[in-house]
Amino acid sequence: MDRKLNLNRAETFSFVNPWIRYFLFFFSFLFWVFSLLIVAIGVYAKVQKATDTVRDTFLIDPAIILIVVGVVMFFITFCGCIGALRENIRLLKTFSFSLTLVFLTQLAIAVLGFFYSEQTQDALGKFVKKAIVHYRDDLDLQNLMDYIQKEFKCCGWNNYTDWSWNLYFNCTHENPSTERCGVPYSCCTPVPGEAVINTMCGFGVQTQNYLEANKSIYPVGCADRAVMWIESHLLLVGSLALGLALPQIAGIVLSQMLISQIQDEITSVL
Repeated sequence: MDRKLNLNRAETFSFVNPWIRYFLFFFSFLFWVFSLLIVAIGVYAKVQKATDTVRDTFLIDPAIILIVVGVVMFFITFCGCIGALRENIRLLKTFSFSLTLVFLTQLAIAVLGFFYSEQTQDALGKFVKKAIVHYRDDLDLQNLMDYIQKEFKCCGWNNYTDWSWNLYFNCTHENPSTERCGVPYSCCTPVPGEAVINTMCGFGVQTQNYLEANKSIYPVGCADRAVMWIESHLLLVGSLALGLALPQIAGIVLSQMLISQIQDEITSVL
């Protein structure tokens, strides 16, 4: 009787932990669905942009970047889903290797950004200058600059006079634009109780000194505001970095554990 019971236990015993297997499956499935959402957003943005007549000044279309990131993420998480569900070692190894590669790439970028902070700031400055110059030419750049200036309560990169880089806001006497010496409305301080946004609130402020401009707009540059924001939100920045890294590390560890257990199962059968 005991021998028969032991044989039944041996037949039902498995080296593969079902908790690890199904947790990895649902973990991968969640990010697989998220990857489809990213692709859908990218495709929608690309279709919407195709109907616009504004010129694209990005070297790489942001919509294409979203689509590429979503497709890569879809491939990685698909390997994790099917690999965990079917106990396929090849797919699990592909999943683990891909996650490791992505994690190391992100880590390298973070380290380089820390040690070369001045170069990073210069690169961001060049990008913002490009966004200011092509503010009216590219809808993506316009929306991005408006969002940054509203959220960080800033204007321009160094200060509000940077908007003279733009053809329409340029403050030279030769400029025939009605927006000459102005700044976008996203630089303006909100008026309490204002139901309709006054898009002309920044007109002519470049001719004013700092104290005068401060009455109607945020005269501080976005470079200083960004540094201040990071310094005052170090805990949040660290938490976001940790929140991005932990799922990747968890996926790598779980997939390696499952690979090891599957290999043990195969060895026991042989």
